[in-house]
Amino acid sequence: MKFRLLFIAFFITTLTFAQSKGTITGTITDKEANNATLPFANAVIKGTTIGTSTDENGKYTLSVDAGTYTIVFSFLGYENVEVPVTVVAGETVTINKTLGSGSYKIEDVVVKSVGGREKETAILLDQKKAVEIKQSIGAQEMSRKGVSDVEEGLTKITGITKVGSRGLFVRGLEDRYNTLLINDLASPTNDPFKKTIPLNIFPTDLVSVIEVFKTFNPDISGDFAGGTFNIVTSLSGKSTTKINIGAGYRTNNNLKKFLTSENADNTKGFFGLNGKDRELPGIFGDRPTNPTLTAAQSNNTFNDGWNVNETKSPLNTSIGFLHSEKFDTVGDSQLSYIFSLNFDNDYRIRKGLNNAIDPNGEYLNKLDATENSYETSVSSLVGLNFKTNRLNLSFNTMYLRTTESTILDQRGFTANNTTSNSFIRTNEFSSSDYINGQLFGEYALTENKNHTLKAGGSYAITNYQLPDRKFYSGNLQDDGSVYINYGANSFLRQFLDIDGKSYYSDMLEYNWKFGQSEEKNNKLTIGYNGNANKAETSYRFVYLIQPGDLFKPSFLLDQENLDTHIYDDIADGYATYREGSNGSYQTKLEESTHAGYANLFLKFNKLEVTGGIRLENYSREIKYKFNDSFARPMREKKIEEMYLLPSLNLKYAMNDDSNLRFAASKTYTKPVIMEVLPISIVNADKTSQQGNESLVNSDNYNVDLKYEIFPTAKEMFAVGVFGKYLDNPIERTFRSEAGGSQITYFLNSDKAVLYGAEFEMLLELERISKGLSGFSLGFNTSIMQTNVKVPEQTYDPTQQKVSESIETHRDRDLQGASKWIINSDLKYQFDFSKNWKNTVSVVYSLFGKRIYSVGTGGLDHIYELPVSKLDLVWGHKLGEHFDLKIAIDNILNPKEKFEMGNKSVDRTIIVDRLLRNYSSGTNFSVGLNYTF
Repeated sequence: MKFRLLFIAFFITTLTFAQSKGTITGTITDKEANNATLPFANAVIKGTTIGTSTDENGKYTLSVDAGTYTIVFSFLGYENVEVPVTVVAGETVTINKTLGSGSYKIEDVVVKSVGGREKETAILLDQKKAVEIKQSIGAQEMSRKGVSDVEEGLTKITGITKVGSRGLFVRGLEDRYNTLLINDLASPTNDPFKKTIPLNIFPTDLVSVIEVFKTFNPDISGDFAGGTFNIVTSLSGKSTTKINIGAGYRTNNNLKKFLTSENADNTKGFFGLNGKDRELPGIFGDRPTNPTLTAAQSNNTFNDGWNVNETKSPLNTSIGFLHSEKFDTVGDSQLSYIFSLNFDNDYRIRKGLNNAIDPNGEYLNKLDATENSYETSVSSLVGLNFKTNRLNLSFNTMYLRTTESTILDQRGFTANNTTSNSFIRTNEFSSSDYINGQLFGEYALTENKNHTLKAGGSYAITNYQLPDRKFYSGNLQDDGSVYINYGANSFLRQFLDIDGKSYYSDMLEYNWKFGQSEEKNNKLTIGYNGNANKAETSYRFVYLIQPGDLFKPSFLLDQENLDTHIYDDIADGYATYREGSNGSYQTKLEESTHAGYANLFLKFNKLEVTGGIRLENYSREIKYKFNDSFARPMREKKIEEMYLLPSLNLKYAMNDDSNLRFAASKTYTKPVIMEVLPISIVNADKTSQQGNESLVNSDNYNVDLKYEIFPTAKEMFAVGVFGKYLDNPIERTFRSEAGGSQITYFLNSDKAVLYGAEFEMLLELERISKGLSGFSLGFNTSIMQTNVKVPEQTYDPTQQKVSESIETHRDRDLQGASKWIINSDLKYQFDFSKNWKNTVSVVYSLFGKRIYSVGTGGLDHIYELPVSKLDLVWGHKLGEHFDLKIAIDNILNPKEKFEMGNKSVDRTIIVDRLLRNYSSGTNFSVGLNYTF
């Protein structure tokens, strides 16, 4: 949120500079002449005079090309003075010097104005000056690397990888260990299966800078272990109108045979607006009474049937519009606004295995799966900013919506029935809606801005739905028909609704800058922030059954005319719909966090110290039923914790270009919503996921040590080590059940230890050879070791009791953690002409093998195997108005694989241990932006 106070002032300042120029300004004084200012005769860089005088106040201003230089100042009666300086395009560097007895010393070097916080050089400078260990990526770098959304942008930061649809892993720790802020305010998730909003739905047009905090500070949530992401939304300080369009082709996906639900194969379905047709019909009421419908009701109740359409998937498309404006109002005040609206879609076809292994080492399920998925995303942002010399006030409203229509066909056998040739079709539609209004600002209580007050609040509503998630199963025949009956859950409709009724977040913070120097280098911060969440779930089941008075034996069903056959059987009395929900259909969740904090920043010459404390109260209450009758009152599970969370950040400036950093803190981690809600999500292949209402938060102890050097404004080398101790870490596990089902659930292990090292560099290759001018290399890697101790007894949510742990290995690696991660990119900048500028980037990432699900009952863990990703992006700046981007994503198109390990205990795996494998295809895309 800091950038809002400075952003407009920064931008207006840098409008006076050319894009390739930077500015050096300051004064030079004589200590032995009562600090009188001295005019210099010349200021020279590489033999070229860049200035010869000062103004009437003795101040010099030099405009120079971006780069790293040594400026030689010459004076009458004094020795020459050599000053090393790095000049960044669009930035003003102030260098004040005091001379005495023929010598000089640097009194202060301050960046007074940065031309756009989203620029790569400005972000690198911010990282260098910050006391805490943090990294950021801005709009400029994301554009250069061809990044289209926030999630992809964050993978360019050290130690962060993207894992399919499971979000971001930081230092090998999965999504549950991350938290999200938007403009410094806590934000809810719109997907209850994830800790944070899926960040791939945030287009980069909505973002100015993404900050990543890898160490804890008292002013951010104590729910911290992997990283805290702070999305700073765009707020332009200039008049801009931009339109962008794009198209993409993914191999083995687009222009291919594609299956879609009938109600999605129309204009409403194209824009993801077909969810209303699939909602639970009103005849079933707000509370389940499990009615059996009449024939007329069954044939006229549902707006969406069982048929699917075979079409051809077109190209993926995107379109966006952005407009911003700035006005000068009364006095020194300014008003600006921004409006952005974006839509994109994506057709995906994935084919591969979908197997499960039972405790006997044989296949529980052996299935070949084909998934046809159509995704849409809509995002919009309206932002207002009013600024005076002492007040900076902003208002944002953000709306995000995603939908996914999926047809999943599985062929093979389930429940150890090796002689069957089962066919299972799942037809589902999911949607998520997120609207968040924010009001935040900062006010300088004094004219010198040494006392400031910052406040903000937000209110959000979310909704996640799986309306009419339906599946049927039978035996597949050679002609494509299915041998099926109306019993044994052969036809089932599910209706899941998770209603985020309200989520609020607020903050109030006072800052006092103090100290003996004019710049007031010390700062005291005292503040409060908190949030509260209220949500309810509804999970209903409707079956297609035989009513009992008439019996129809198994029959052949033509999949092309499914609805016609079922409609006729219902009319003839052979089938009808009946609700089969139980008392577990509803849960209620309320959780809140309230925290006060204090932070003190002190500067001792080269040493900067930030120490603070956060007192945070966390409470969670779940009301639920577990296979109970409707009449039984809801059970309650309450957790309330008071956390005292200290933190310490040290930065020692070894010289002007290098820092040594140290950080230590205590934090905690709370579970993802669906990890803790006692809901069992049932799949057609007899697998399921069960939440655990008795999960407790983990306590985390964190320590980091890092050395970094910044040879130039565009280069950086860093090496660091880190360690974490987790008490009661939360992990995913699985268990095979009688009847051929497999349940995934979540538990607390005893303790976990993580330690590792990180290396990062940004290198201009011109320093190796002049022939490599224009080339730069970015590289980062993380290496980590983990160890988990498992308690002898754990709580089993599927049995609602504490029992002996059934984990196979009680001393193992942490679930979800990779031992190593690599990210790199090679950039080449060149110009075809004055009006045709180019940037080519090759981006590569790779993560190491990690535990996806902890092994139980003698079976080894399920592992996710390494996946490498290679992308190519070519950006063109065509004159003043056009930008063209050509990208090839996932060039290597590797198989994404999950397999059971080879260290099962007292179990012999007699089948192939590979459980899942699929590839996503290589995506070719082109995007064109026109800026008015």
